[in-house]
Amino acid sequence: MAARFAARIERAQKAMASAGLDILVVTNRENLIYFTGLTQIECLALIIPAEGEPCAVALWLDADYVGENSGLKTHAYFFPRQTLGPVICDHIRSFDHKSPRIGFERYFVDFAVYDALRTEFSELNFIGAEELFYRLRSVKDAEELELIERASRAVCVGMDAAMKAVRPGAVELDVLAEAEYAMLRAGSAGSPFRPQVVSGDRTLIAHPTASPRRMCEGEPVVVHLGATCEGYCSKMARTAALGDISKEQAEVHALLLRALERAEEVLKPGVESGEVDGAAREVVEQAGFGKSWLESVGYGVGLRQSEFYPIIGRGRKEIIEPGMVIDLLLPTIYRKGHGGPRITDVIHVGENRNKVLTAYPRSLIGK
Repeated sequence: MAARFAARIERAQKAMASAGLDILVVTNRENLIYFTGLTQIECLALIIPAEGEPCAVALWLDADYVGENSGLKTHAYFFPRQTLGPVICDHIRSFDHKSPRIGFERYFVDFAVYDALRTEFSELNFIGAEELFYRLRSVKDAEELELIERASRAVCVGMDAAMKAVRPGAVELDVLAEAEYAMLRAGSAGSPFRPQVVSGDRTLIAHPTASPRRMCEGEPVVVHLGATCEGYCSKMARTAALGDISKEQAEVHALLLRALERAEEVLKPGVESGEVDGAAREVVEQAGFGKSWLESVGYGVGLRQSEFYPIIGRGRKEIIEPGMVIDLLLPTIYRKGHGGPRITDVIHVGENRNKVLTAYPRSLIGK
């Protein structure tokens, strides 16, 4: 096993000891990539004991590939005669715990795997280990940062293609097609989320996606794109103005830009994530839009486009650390007639200086 993956396993085992866990069961694709480096994977599980060597359980067709490329001891199962869940249970028993405390990804466990686990082991000893995983993943090493930077460069290429295609009468889906093609050509392996090219009143929907709608003169267009590189993500949002948008919406864009810049000033090692949120929130509240603003304005970025540690939100206590990668500023002002514009960037937190990885002009882009 490569040294960096062995080190990740070791850190996980130390975290398990602190949490009182005997076994970690890893089946989520993001965490499998984190611990193995493998992206060409399906139907795979990783079993990490608190002490001793981890092992993988793989479909027999992939077992040799997994073992050779991960360095893990790999056990094959033969589908359909065998399925993943019961084979995981067999190997958990091999660690000889009478009543093991088992941690797994609370949000992403396949029901068939969970059903097998609860048949064999007491649910009273099942522990949601989602924060353990996200904490481990929150600080990026040099290899991870390079992959996020490559994804960020692809996002910038996609944003440039999208903005060149934005014009009155253009179809949202057509603009998205230009952006996605450009990102694929630039090395992206695809979007980590449903990308957004949205115009008019649709910009006030919380999670909009591109549609067959045609863009109209006098309205904002939000382009929110993502790219991936070997599983690692980047994302960015920018806003274009088709002709003269309303004064209120132009002022909101300027407000968001000030809020983003203020949050960036506070985003430093050692501060609490709630302080970063508070810096942006103060700008928004002073402008009278506090009740039209979300409780969270950013997340960690890595193997997921929005990871749940740290969360940049009101009152959050996570400590910002050097090596974290964070997105700011997710929300718009959710008030009809004013809101809609958005700005989002991905930022690497450095020891002494941060770096904006999505280096693309932030100004309102006139068309």
